[in-house]
Amino acid sequence: MARSTAQRIATELRARVERGALPPGTRLSEEALGRELDVSRNTLREAFRLLLHDQLVEHRLHRGVFVRVPGLHDVTDIYRMRAALESAGVRAAAEAKPGLREAVTRAVTEAEWAADDGDWSEVASADLRFHRALAALAASPRIDTAMDRLLAELRLVFHSMPSPRRFHQPFLVRNRLLERLLEQGEYARAEAELAGYLTDACRLITDTMREVHP
Repeated sequence: MARSTAQRIATELRARVERGALPPGTRLSEEALGRELDVSRNTLREAFRLLLHDQLVEHRLHRGVFVRVPGLHDVTDIYRMRAALESAGVRAAAEAKPGLREAVTRAVTEAEWAADDGDWSEVASADLRFHRALAALAASPRIDTAMDRLLAELRLVFHSMPSPRRFHQPFLVRNRLLERLLEQGEYARAEAELAGYLTDACRLITDTMREVHP
């Protein structure tokens, strides 16, 4: 029972991190969260350990637990892993079930709708759904689990970007291009486009991080 409660609390805190309610660098107060969520400190610490395993928080000696602030190495490592997982999905696209292919198209369309509405937070969410859907084409539960963890970390990176529109807008058309290449069965071109896409995205993020924290 204690374990399931800790998992529930970890899920709640993870959701807060992902939507930006607990931005990078936030200290997670055991006292305040325990009172708010009505759980013991032991349960809360177990939830923190689960989040630590997912690399969403870090423990700072004598200071407590904080939402992680991703560094340059984190970003390059995340994108290296993303390239491997998403490329696996693209290579398997020809054999993917229709529902998995439809999820790719749906995520692209939802991002375009959100951009039309000026909702760049939702654009970011739809973009992550798109990339998760690409990896999901591989129909591998292990890839899905790894991708979920990576995208949760990537949320931390997105929250540190000073302008969501500046970051996401250039990639909307590239998302649609990838979707069309898959629809047309041009899988080799799609994989090449994906590789360049992820390289450009990683460079944009790291260049921005250097500008903000020279």
